[in-house]
Parts: sequence; structure tokens; C-alpha cells
Amino acid sequence: MSAGAQKSPGQVKTLEQNHIKHVVAVMSGKGGVGKSSVTALLAVDLARRGYKVGVLDADITGPSIPRLFGVTSRPSSPAEGKGLIPPQTERGIKIMSLNLLLPDEQAPVIWRGPLISGAVQQFWTDVIWGELDYLLVDLPPGTSDVPLTVMQSLPLAGLVIVTSPQELVNMVVAKAINMAHQMEIPILGLVENMSYLECPQCGERIQVFGPSRTRAAAAGAGLRFLGALPLDKKLASLADEGRIEDYEQTTLQSLAEVIDG
Repeated sequence: MSAGAQKSPGQVKTLEQNHIKHVVAVMSGKGGVGKSSVTALLAVDLARRGYKVGVLDADITGPSIPRLFGVTSRPSSPAEGKGLIPPQTERGIKIMSLNLLLPDEQAPVIWRGPLISGAVQQFWTDVIWGELDYLLVDLPPGTSDVPLTVMQSLPLAGLVIVTSPQELVNMVVAKAINMAHQMEIPILGLVENMSYLECPQCGERIQVFGPSRTRAAAAGAGLRFLGALPLDKKLASLADEGRIEDYEQTTLQSLAEVIDG
């Protein structure tokens, strides 16, 4: 959906110079399932395919997108006019996060809900994203203020929901699915993270958190299963080093195939 398209009630406008074809939010029912890493990997896959990509870090109190990509530059201001120009990763992915505006990335953001939701809206209304094929929105976990604000305010093409194999997590992710249905936002599919650990000697897949239930849950809900990611030491190391763009993964279905295919 183009940012310049007609907006439904509640949606807010972005800058005139922004033309964004698809806005996709990535959410999870709870924290600790690697939602931000999945967001980053989906963005990297799109960039490798030649698409123009941006990531809006809506996890205001726990932002990790800049660290994953190794981005430390502050947003700049245009010589004329209003707005903020987001810094870019080595592959040209545009990044906007509150951490890039703080004097110290370790400074806590002790804000109440309305301030946090307002900041997320400003990342949509005041950032000069320019021409993008995809803008991925990394949501905070859960189903409270910020996910609600994004679903009401942005022209979402759909949601990707991230989970892990535990039964509790699958119960919690059902809440996210139900929220999306109530808000009438399409669910593009489910991703299972930390699905297994591959033995480096024999290649056996060890299901650390028990048997996977996500594929069956997706089928039962009539949703697409976008793939499973393993517990991978290399991914963790690259993420810590801010080099997630160097990670090679072929297990997730590309958002381009889901949306345009």
C-alpha cells in the first residue's frame, strides 16, 4: 500500500516525499523470541533481492535494531524543509530508532504509554523515508499501546508473527493472532525462531524447547508458515557485532514472495 494512497479512519499521513509501497509489522505475543532478529533478517533478504527497504524500530523501551545492524549515526536534518533523514546500513537499509536520538544508547526510556505511542507515530509522520518498496515495523512484544497504535495509524499491508516452540508461547501468540483479526489486519504468516539446535558433529537437529507446534498451529488457523530458524551461534555472534547483514539464511520465505507472489 502506498503511503500516498487514501487512508482509512485513524491512519495518519506521512511526508509528501515518502512513497512506501508496503508497510509490514513484525510482532510477537511475548518477549524473548527473537522478534527483532527476525525483522532484521527479513529486511536483509529483501535488500539482497534489490528492494529498497527501511526498518522502523517501534520497540521504544527496548530498541535493538541499530545494534543488530551496527548503525550508530544519528539521523540528520535536511537543509530545507522539515523531517529527519534516517541513517543507512551497509546494504542501504534505512533505520529509524529512538536509540539513535539518545545521547547514550544505554539510557533508559522511562515514558508512559501515550508518549511512547506518540514517538512511534512521529517515526512515520516526520521521517524522510523517501522511496521504499518495504518498510518493516519492529513492534514491542505483546498486544498493548504500541501495536494498537501501529495497527490503527499506519497503512499496514500485513503482519508477521514470531513465536518459538514452547506450548506457552503458542498460547500467547494466539492473543496476537486474535488481536490482528479484531483489528482486521491481514496476517502474512508465522515464523518459528529458536526451533532447533543443529549438532555441529553429526548434523542432528535437537529440539531444545520440545517438538515444534507452530506449523500445526499455523495450519489450524489457516495461516502461512514462513519458516523456522535454528538456535545458531553464528547468528548470535554477528548480531552482537552489528553484522547481521552478513548472516546467510535460506530457511525463511521472503516477504516479497508472500506479498507479490
